[in-house]
Amino acid sequence: MSKPSQKFEGDPTTTGHSWDGIEEFNNPLPRWWVWVFYLTIIWGIGYTIAYPAWPGITGASTGLLGWSSRALVDEELQEAEAANAAINERLASVELTAIAGDPELNTYATQAGAAVFRTWCTQCHGSGAAGVQASGYPNLLDDDWLWGGDIENIHYTISHGIRNEDDDDARYSEMPAFGEILEEEEITQVANFVMTLSGETPADAAAVEPGAIVYEDNCAACHGDAGEGDVFQGAPNLADAIWLYGGDYDTLVETVTYSRYGVMPPWTPRLSEAQIRAVAIYVHGLGGGQ
Repeated sequence: MSKPSQKFEGDPTTTGHSWDGIEEFNNPLPRWWVWVFYLTIIWGIGYTIAYPAWPGITGASTGLLGWSSRALVDEELQEAEAANAAINERLASVELTAIAGDPELNTYATQAGAAVFRTWCTQCHGSGAAGVQASGYPNLLDDDWLWGGDIENIHYTISHGIRNEDDDDARYSEMPAFGEILEEEEITQVANFVMTLSGETPADAAAVEPGAIVYEDNCAACHGDAGEGDVFQGAPNLADAIWLYGGDYDTLVETVTYSRYGVMPPWTPRLSEAQIRAVAIYVHGLGGGQ
């Protein structure tokens, strides 16, 4: 059993709590601590009045000082744009083909283009620009281009996009949905034939020969007799084993039956001419540019 605690003259009163004979003194807090505590309360109230703090339905309170983190970021961006105004003006005005011959301008464009790409393009083409296999997002690292991979064609494609409704000058091509034109047997035949164009083993070897006839009658006008495609009208090369949606039998049957219609937005409304040129230079220099 614990011993009762000893009492000494001058001891403060206790709170009445006792733990194993140990009692808690009812000491007041130090005066300096109390005043600091009060000051923090006053400071906190003043902060919520001066700066954005109180949440509302449409946003936080603006505060009497009108400070905004977004405004601060915008100010810093404007300062950066002002600092780069001269070189951006050069970038937007020189011939596209001359940029690569100007070391200073080419270095700036490549670095600025990488930043633009990471912000606006990686969502579809991936952080490494390799696209998303079999999902319709092109690989920008290879040498397989629809509508051309030289700097001027890349610039045009970025500026106007592909098959969008926002730009009358967008790249445009349309493959018919042959499910509405051909019989199911003809679709399976041509899918087997197309597999042979890129050296793949067909799912049904007996369907290859009649598939060649179906191909000649319906597909060769765009994709070429040997399946080499037509860059100028955006018809893919079917003989290089590079596929945007996949080259296996089931995927080819689906593509022939329903067609594909990938869309790329025009970037002219969102990006400046200097930014478009910068990202075009960056993409062209990734290794697949012609």
